[in-house]
Amino acid sequence: MEEFLKVSEMIDWQHPDILECANQIALKCETPIAIAKACFEWVRDEIRHSYDYQMNPVTCRASDVLQHKTGYCFAKSHLLAALLRANQIPTGFCYQRLSIDDQGAPYSLHGFNAIYLPEIGWYRVDARGNKAGVNAQFTPPQEQLAFTIQFPEEADFPAILSDPLPLIVDSLHSQKTWDDMLCNLPDISLESAKSYGLV
Repeated sequence: MEEFLKVSEMIDWQHPDILECANQIALKCETPIAIAKACFEWVRDEIRHSYDYQMNPVTCRASDVLQHKTGYCFAKSHLLAALLRANQIPTGFCYQRLSIDDQGAPYSLHGFNAIYLPEIGWYRVDARGNKAGVNAQFTPPQEQLAFTIQFPEEADFPAILSDPLPLIVDSLHSQKTWDDMLCNLPDISLESAKSYGLV
């Protein structure tokens, strides 16, 4: 589990602001599951999805997501991982390939998390932020993600990665505004998923 607890450039959970936030969220929690739920709901509800709220800048590093209180789904998953790892809860990264407009092509990757919970094992959660038609919850062992697969070219990749995909990090770093990012959302073909370690 060590690799799912590590600190990195993007998941900089030893940053003082991350540690303070992680401690504050966990204060009234008595179990790892309670801490995990509190961290998930805090990121889901308090960090605004960049597209939903049309907010800048485009964030990537966990501490930057916390500072600016905004991020795309990928960035929000980076912050959630940092808050959980700061509380010594193993956390990884998961991805789906989804239709951008629910009409088929074009497609984009979508990022969220898997949390290792005692007595349950890996449990996937999606902190992108709820809105009309999106109702992600923390109800282990029942999974309730933000999106379900609807089209043949969509995919729910089974892999749980210890680091965010470099493709995602590069994409977030190369865009400066929420609308630039919207026009350049990262995607991979289903055929290439294995080369990215997603299947």
